[in-house]
Amino acid sequence: MWLRRGMTHTNDPDVIRRLLTEPGRWAVVGLSDNPDRVAYGIASYLQGLGMEIVPVHPKAETVHGARGYATLADVPGQIDVVDVFVRSELAGDVVDQAIAVGAKAVWLQLGVIDEAAAERAARAGLDVVMDTCPAIEVPRMADRTGPAA
Repeated sequence: MWLRRGMTHTNDPDVIRRLLTEPGRWAVVGLSDNPDRVAYGIASYLQGLGMEIVPVHPKAETVHGARGYATLADVPGQIDVVDVFVRSELAGDVVDQAIAVGAKAVWLQLGVIDEAAAERAARAGLDVVMDTCPAIEVPRMADRTGPAA
């Protein structure tokens, strides 16, 4: 379990493992077709893990072959994880939208911290991961399941 920079939320390694190993549909909020943005690379990484990505961006661009939508409410079908690539001060609204559309989990990316939003999501029954990245967590999982595990 990781606590950083005075966070009170604790990421559950079992939740992280489940989200990153079970195939799911990830709505990536803030994902555009700009290859210089971190979200672009992480969305590709998630696809490499077997996840379906759904870009969510006001311009509703197609990214990595996946059709984009302007808002979470526009995304048809079930969303398993809402991956949040927006500034911390905007994350609470995205989390509230994730709750409203019935997402199963929210993942606030590295540097995205909103304790109140994380608490709201948890109270609504969503799994919550905050202030970390799949590209950080997958190698950590491998380290924990190596020969010493």
